[in-house]
Amino acid sequence: MVAMKEENVQAKEPQNEPQGEKTLEELLSEAQAKIEQQRDAMLRAVAEADNARKRVQAEATVSQKYAIERFAEGLLPVMDSLEAALQSRDVSGVELTFRQLKATLEKANIKEINPVAGERFDPHRHQAMAAVPSEAEPNSVVTVLQKGYALHDRVLRPALVTVAKALENSGKNPTSAVEPD
Repeated sequence: MVAMKEENVQAKEPQNEPQGEKTLEELLSEAQAKIEQQRDAMLRAVAEADNARKRVQAEATVSQKYAIERFAEGLLPVMDSLEAALQSRDVSGVELTFRQLKATLEKANIKEINPVAGERFDPHRHQAMAAVPSEAEPNSVVTVLQKGYALHDRVLRPALVTVAKALENSGKNPTSAVEPD
C-alpha cells in the first residue's frame, strides 16, 4: 500500500503545478531568443567598430597624402617670383623672393639650424664634417659649411660643421708636467 501512495503522489505532482509558471521548453526558447538578440547586438557592435577603424584609416591616409598642402600653397608665390626674377634678371627680385621663401618657411614652423663659432657641438642638430686643430674649446663648432633645418623639434637636415679638436702639445703628455726624455 505504501508503494501505491507514492505512485499517486508522483502522478499528482504535475497536476499541482500553478498555471502562472512557464514550462521548461518555454524558458529554453526565451533564453535562446535572448542569446540570439545578444549575439546580434554583438555582431552589430563588431561591425560598427570595424567601420570606424576603416573610416579612421581612410582619414589618416588622406591626411598624410595632403599634409603639406598649405605649405605647398605658400611656396607657389615664391615660385612665381623666382620665375619673374629670372626673366627680368633683376637682383632685387631675387632678394624679394628669398625673403618670401624665408617667410613661408617660418609660417610652416621650419627654422634654421645655424650654429655660431664657439657653440658646443650638438650631435642631434649638427653633423661634423671634419675635426680641425683649433684654439677654441674642443668639440665646439669652428665653421658652418651648410645650414640645417628643423620642423618644430624634428631635425630635417642637420647643420654641416667643422669641429675644434685640441691642439697637439708637441710631444708633451697632457696628464703630467714632466717632459719625456
